[in-house]
Amino acid sequence: MKNLQLKNKWVLVTGASSGLGQEMARQLAHNFKANLIIAARRADKLEQLKAELEKSAGIQVKIIVADLSIPEEADRVITESIAGNNLYGAILNAGVTYFGRHTDLPWADFESILKTNVISVVRMTNSLVNYFDQPGTEGGVMLISSMAGYFPVPYQAAYSATKAFITAFGGALHYELKNPDFSITVFAPGGIATEMTDNTKFNDLKGWLMPVSQAAKEGLHAFITRKYNYVPGWLNRVGNVMMNFLPKKFITGRMSKVYLKSLVKAETE
Repeated sequence: MKNLQLKNKWVLVTGASSGLGQEMARQLAHNFKANLIIAARRADKLEQLKAELEKSAGIQVKIIVADLSIPEEADRVITESIAGNNLYGAILNAGVTYFGRHTDLPWADFESILKTNVISVVRMTNSLVNYFDQPGTEGGVMLISSMAGYFPVPYQAAYSATKAFITAFGGALHYELKNPDFSITVFAPGGIATEMTDNTKFNDLKGWLMPVSQAAKEGLHAFITRKYNYVPGWLNRVGNVMMNFLPKKFITGRMSKVYLKSLVKAETE
């Protein structure tokens, strides 16, 4: 399967108002000259990014303001993105987390995490597969998962569980595709230094966080080369392999101690 050719092609990026999505949008514009459809909740952030990229990269940008915790909004993002039949790729990046004791997570907030991280991704992926998985249609979809989806992460139980679903879902669906010119990639970074991790709860973990520019660069490499499942960072990849040889209970216990230490420290400061 040949690599994706992004120049002058339209690519959708969800969660583009900040963090990994925003950085991927910038690199898609500057390094690959892709035209962008950027989607997120914050209209002001999207407008700023649109103005920046159209001026600095000379590409076209369309904005879709949507709250992906609302299933109908997720449907609308895809409907507007595929209008005109010129969508070439999609990076489903939008996601939310919660770092703390699971029993302290309000049910409404848990439902919002579930709807954003799982339900919206499945609904959008379903529509994208129907669009792309046709003879003669070329393109690719990348689902942003996490290394937290490979093993349970205490104090991020809901987030970890949603990413485990995305990893399994994307990996399975990859082999159901009929069109040889269409691919689904699962991208599973470890911790990234973004707005999501920029709070005191993550202070003791920030030494582990990958710069967002590196994560975006490796993610786009995985997308363009149509990787099946990709973990960025050499140490992360080695660690991921090594964890397969250790008891999951041992790994989860070690993670629990590290995360709890950081959480307690933040609560007492």
